[in-house]
Amino acid sequence: MKAIEWIGDGSGFLRLLDQTRLPGEVAYRDCREVPDVVAAIRELAVRGAPAIGVAAAYGVVVGAGQGADWQDLGRKAAVALRQSRPTAVNLMWACDRMLRLLDSPDATRDRLLREADLIRAENAEMCRAISLHGAPLMPMSGGVLTHCNTGPLATADFGTALGVIAASWESGARFTVFVDETRPLLQGARLTVWELAQAGIDHSLICDNMAGLLMQQGKVQAVVVGADRIARNGDTANKIGTYSVAVLARYHGIPFYVAAPSTTFDMGIGAGTDIPIEERDPREITHGFGRSTAPAGVRAYNPAFDVTPAGLITAIVTERGVIDPVKEDKIRAVLGGD
Repeated sequence: MKAIEWIGDGSGFLRLLDQTRLPGEVAYRDCREVPDVVAAIRELAVRGAPAIGVAAAYGVVVGAGQGADWQDLGRKAAVALRQSRPTAVNLMWACDRMLRLLDSPDATRDRLLREADLIRAENAEMCRAISLHGAPLMPMSGGVLTHCNTGPLATADFGTALGVIAASWESGARFTVFVDETRPLLQGARLTVWELAQAGIDHSLICDNMAGLLMQQGKVQAVVVGADRIARNGDTANKIGTYSVAVLARYHGIPFYVAAPSTTFDMGIGAGTDIPIEERDPREITHGFGRSTAPAGVRAYNPAFDVTPAGLITAIVTERGVIDPVKEDKIRAVLGGD
């Protein structure tokens, strides 16, 4: 089942698997105008840093298909899409790439669609390479903990952290995947468990606040997570709760791995303190899935991401190789000076 699909030619539309409806219902959103794509990104119908980037690239194509002044419309679409979510750098990277094409003498509507297709294909190749680089780092048995969702739903194909897990199983490993539910929107419970079940990989769902106990009991041999933006020193922004898991892993002597494509690195940001952190609607906490779970009028703080310092990360797995230790000079060496 495709999370992101372009329907038709250059004047077609973007079809997204609506991840807000999973796992109870498989439904799709057809995005025929730029505001449809922006809403899908903001409302998390499409989510995961790589997937957001791919969706945004197609969103520029949607905008360019709206009239004769297609280049200006495409530029306006890119600007609107860049503002839909602030933390995931893949979104900005994809929009900027489409803008460069729009400003080039080679720009045509068909070429714009081919560029979006290429971004999607490149991401799929990156994810497969990440998975193969990361698989040897996983234990052959025991338990692996993951946080949030990093599988095919969050990428163009295969996944990042979940791709590493799947590749490990393909190579014969037989560990249990412990899946943090990932409050407040339960991406782990709703999406990661759903993907693992389809893949036939052994798994167990846990509440976020159970991770420390499992580590204390010796049930976790490795942690692997994804990333939404990585500073040039290796500080990593990921779904809220990731930092807590990294601290727990360090205390218990458990390796903590990040799996992400090179496009998730923002070499223009020196450290994690400079990464913008999205703050979402407090009602995601006080009214989980539409039901009141807190007293009326209570204040709530709802950052969508936190930053894990590079010093807590054992290694970062990219499509170009494994970054270990996680330091700026090693990052530049593996990424080729990007």
